[in-house]
Amino acid sequence: MNSAQPRLGQATADRSSDTDLAARAVQGDAHAFEAIMRRHNRLLFRTARSILKNDAETEDALQEAYLRAWRALASFRADAKLSTWLVRIVVNEALGRLRRRGALVIPLDAAVDADDPAPEAWMADDPDRQPDRIAMRGEMRHLMEARIDRLPDAFRSVFMLRAVEELSVEEVALALDLPEATVRTRFFRARGLLREGLSRDVDLAIGDAFAFAGVRCDRIVAQVMARLDAVARKDEAPQGRNDG
Repeated sequence: MNSAQPRLGQATADRSSDTDLAARAVQGDAHAFEAIMRRHNRLLFRTARSILKNDAETEDALQEAYLRAWRALASFRADAKLSTWLVRIVVNEALGRLRRRGALVIPLDAAVDADDPAPEAWMADDPDRQPDRIAMRGEMRHLMEARIDRLPDAFRSVFMLRAVEELSVEEVALALDLPEATVRTRFFRARGLLREGLSRDVDLAIGDAFAFAGVRCDRIVAQVMARLDAVARKDEAPQGRNDG
């Protein structure tokens, strides 16, 4: 790394394009490479995490991927997106780790047969044998109960009797002294409100999934920079003389 390069300020880094940062990094600007890492850390962490399913190993894989990217940065062509180029590197690193430990690796571009029962089987594993699934169902139940509680009064009782207690439309109409058409309408609208509310909850949860907090980002950047510094010092060290 070239310590003689002027330090890239945060504001400058924020305004710089990926292409500009890559060009500076190729010239040995460590600060430009740090800006690249900070800009793409979350994307790359989540990509590797989706393959490895383990936070600690994902961090290790991401560091190795960054070292590979640093060494290969001169081969990056500006007609491609840097983020795409980096994703390919981290995917290859993650898949390579799976292969080295003998895990079954399914190519990411492999088609999924619609008639293949395997994906459905993963979703329908016996929850009694999986504590994490029991806990997840409990959380989903609390979320559903909270959403039912927020339904308008006129809809909530209809939904409770029709969906939760599984009474027929006729039985609900008799119990609440309502026309059957009203029961059907309120039940339909209650389900729509629940779907909308749960969809918003899921969208928010997806955005927060595998959160990449500042501490983790800082740790990965610091560890990669330290390893690059160590490599640079080794390369710059004078070679011992052999006078025979």
